[in-house]
Amino acid sequence: MDIFGENVFNDAVMKERLPKATYKSLTKTIRDSLPLDPDVAEVVANSIKDWAIEKGATHYTHWFQPLTGITAEKHDSFISPTSDGRVIMEFSGKELIKGEPDASSFPSGGIRATFEARGYTAWDCTSPAFLKEDGGVLTLCIPTAFCSYTGEALDKKTPLLRSMQALSKQALRILRLFGNTTSTSVTSTVGAEQEYFLVDKKFFDQRMDLMLTGRTLFGAMSAKGQELEDHYFGSIKTRVAAFMHDVNVELWKLGVLAKTQHNEVAPGQFEIAPIFATTNISTDHNQLTMDTLKKVALRHDMVCLLHEKPFAGVNGSGKHNNWSMSTNDGLNLLDPGNTPHENVQFLTFLCGIIKAVDDYAELLRLSAATPGNDHRLGANEAPPAIISIFLGDQLSDIFKQLQNGGVTRSLQGGELASGVITLPALAKDSTDRNRTSPFAFTGNKFEFRMVSSAQSISGPNVVLNTIFAEVFSQFADRLEQASDFDKELRALLKETATNHSRILFDGNGYSDEWVEEAAKRGLPNITSTVDASLVLMRESTVQLYEKHQVLNKTELESRYEINMEQYSKQINIEALTMIDMAKHKIIPAAIKYSTQLANSINAIKTASSAVDVSVQENLLIDLGATLASFKANLTVLENAVQEAADHGDDSYAHSVYYRDVVFKAMGTLRADGDKLESFIDAELWPLPTYAEMLFML
Repeated sequence: MDIFGENVFNDAVMKERLPKATYKSLTKTIRDSLPLDPDVAEVVANSIKDWAIEKGATHYTHWFQPLTGITAEKHDSFISPTSDGRVIMEFSGKELIKGEPDASSFPSGGIRATFEARGYTAWDCTSPAFLKEDGGVLTLCIPTAFCSYTGEALDKKTPLLRSMQALSKQALRILRLFGNTTSTSVTSTVGAEQEYFLVDKKFFDQRMDLMLTGRTLFGAMSAKGQELEDHYFGSIKTRVAAFMHDVNVELWKLGVLAKTQHNEVAPGQFEIAPIFATTNISTDHNQLTMDTLKKVALRHDMVCLLHEKPFAGVNGSGKHNNWSMSTNDGLNLLDPGNTPHENVQFLTFLCGIIKAVDDYAELLRLSAATPGNDHRLGANEAPPAIISIFLGDQLSDIFKQLQNGGVTRSLQGGELASGVITLPALAKDSTDRNRTSPFAFTGNKFEFRMVSSAQSISGPNVVLNTIFAEVFSQFADRLEQASDFDKELRALLKETATNHSRILFDGNGYSDEWVEEAAKRGLPNITSTVDASLVLMRESTVQLYEKHQVLNKTELESRYEINMEQYSKQINIEALTMIDMAKHKIIPAAIKYSTQLANSINAIKTASSAVDVSVQENLLIDLGATLASFKANLTVLENAVQEAADHGDDSYAHSVYYRDVVFKAMGTLRADGDKLESFIDAELWPLPTYAEMLFML
């Protein structure tokens, strides 16, 4: 309790340090989404500066989230010169409100040319300023939005704030129809569970693939993986527990509500989960969480891997995005209550969400599309690439009743008897969970499980907020014009339940049978980032985003270009890294070992012709054949990378080539490389093995 939020300029600090009138004006701006008074900004700036300096800070930064997916910061000191050759510490309201980083050096998708450098950061007063510690040095971080000189959003924060406004506006229309006149805003809330791997730094430093790409490009599977299921929720090793403790301390200082930690499914894999916060603050907190995990790991001579699939053959990492929405006066709009069949307001929001996910499944799939996530989605440990919804027994039964035109009952969980007298009877939930579902209802929220471990959660939540706002607006348009509200509502719910039941699935989402069933239902199955990104260019997508003023056509086109460019660049970096490792690590090791084998065979034959050397000879033959294949496939990959530059300016065609030609050639080369690892003497193999990296912590 003593350290929580100590490095955050939160509401308690503002109440203590700001004049009452300033505090009241600022909190009203935050609460009611009103324009910021410049005079208020001046007073706040001075208070933040004094607070930060008292804590030991000398610099401040506008902390923003460009389209790289990570955070950015440019540090400025508080010092200002005086006429007598000294300095004073100053920080004005203007400096608080606006900054000017170089916009041409960040991804813009063609919005800004290289010579057009001006961009602006604007203070997001809804997310509190904080002090970030690096190497014992504290820097005041001011959460900001980032836009171009011509006004387009160049970041992850601006569309998120816009989408939150859109959701609030349309959800309030629904609430008013049900007689709620007291709530003045609706806010989406998120809790983002974060999965990650830890490896010993000495192994990481020997793996160029991990250093440059975040995943292993070569590596034979360990004799033991996760098949015994002994790592999940297992006893946390001492070294890892010490790391987790330090992570919690750092996050608690930053006001991040880190709550849960445990071993994940794969060896060397772990998870940290926070308590819910409003979506924009939760997005900031998740960025801080990822940054903190990486920094603290280094203190413990470990490296945190956030890539979605750092190790082939074992569980990949995701980020479960738990989404809900609440009013400013504390009502969770996705809480069904004890008798959800009687909670018509809840059922209206639920039906709206189901319709939105069905109508915009491809857009939702896009929101979790990254090159790294392409390795994960659809595999046995991750949600499939097919969007579906799991409601559970209770709500599924209610949904079926809606299709028949009336709801009269809610299934109840009852009690769970363990059969042991000394154990208490447990209240049983009304439904089981389904961990194979990409979008599952889990009590009073939806868990979107497709989000990738390394990406910002902003993108997925922009989509969720926007598509829900759109369907809520459709519902409100219809119900506001109804002459008989109750009759029209019943018809709307029945129609929605009937038309969108195809998106509901409560079975095994990992099974081949589900892929076949989904195709029969007409559900999209988009398996790559390249194809998923095409939805950004559709006229329907432009109309959706422009209607709710979340992104305009230019901003959407820029994001499409960025997606295509980043995909091609990522695969190109991986291919070049493989080529380098093959030439300078694997081939020399194979040649050295084959030479040792040949020398051994010759030496034994010279010593005695009676000695059987067939084992060595057969091994040498197999090694030589595999090495020859490896070299031939290396040449294929090199040629593919060189030819990639000849695919012109069509970003889609370029990305398709990298996916279908370069990436395929990488897989073929890896198969031979991993086979060579099984032949070569362990003392000569130049790379740390999976067994070492996954089990030696």
